Amino acid sequence: MNLRFSTVVTLAAIAGLTGCAADQEQALPDARTVVVLPTPDATSQPPWQTPGDVLAHAKAAGLDLGPMGTAEHYHPSLRIVIDGNQVPVPANIGVDPATGAMSAVHTHEGDGTIHIEADSVGEQFTLGQLFTQWGVALSSQQIGGVQADADSEVEVTSNGVKFAGDPADLVLEPDQEIVLSVN
Repeated sequence: MNLRFSTVVTLAAIAGLTGCAADQEQALPDARTVVVLPTPDATSQPPWQTPGDVLAHAKAAGLDLGPMGTAEHYHPSLRIVIDGNQVPVPANIGVDPATGAMSAVHTHEGDGTIHIEADSVGEQFTLGQLFTQWGVALSSQQIGGVQADADSEVEVTSNGVKFAGDPADLVLEPDQEIVLSVN
């Protein structure tokens, strides 16, 4: 079983069954549903595609799916450069193609524009939430399966200023230009 994708397991306790007579009604205790959330992929190389199980990835990022929020609406942009080559950020990260439901952090186009469309004012969202929904690991040492050299880190700039720390913690802001690079 591949745990990168959401697996729903239904557990039912068998204890407590009453009688076995064919004419006697039997009742099972309430079933419990356990959702195993996907883990971002830390092994694959770019380009990375949009994952199939949008709801599970949104939940793993601490987000939910619903109609587009209108209380907060802004657009940071993301550019990823690996060994001098730009890596595309795909369309529809955080968007369920079957229903059109989306998380507050998502993409529509494949141009690196991140859409923040939240239903309440003042919520903060991070770059890590986008990457978790994308299913791609992000840390100061790697993007997906691309590792920084032992003596370097993933370079992160926000509006041209170097960001120190874990890139997943970078808070998304209006009109922000984010560049991630690994050489």
